[in-house]
Amino acid sequence: MNRILLLTMTALLTACGPAKPTDTVDELMANPARIKEIQRLCKEDHSKVGDELCLRAAAAAERRFFGDRPEQKKTQ
Repeated sequence: MNRILLLTMTALLTACGPAKPTDTVDELMANPARIKEIQRLCKEDHSKVGDELCLRAAAAAERRFFGDRPEQKKTQ
């Protein structure tokens, strides 16, 4: 009985952890307003938003700016 209660409490506390960001780079690329919103939030309170989401927004902004093209090989 105690083991079941302990496992139940552990499962409930694990579920209460912080949510992972669901915005992928591809989703953000399709929504420039969301990129700007995340970048603003990252500037205001980076610790609240988190590194992962800020990096995804930066990658999406970079891919939108430079385009999603392959690197060109330099010829000598």
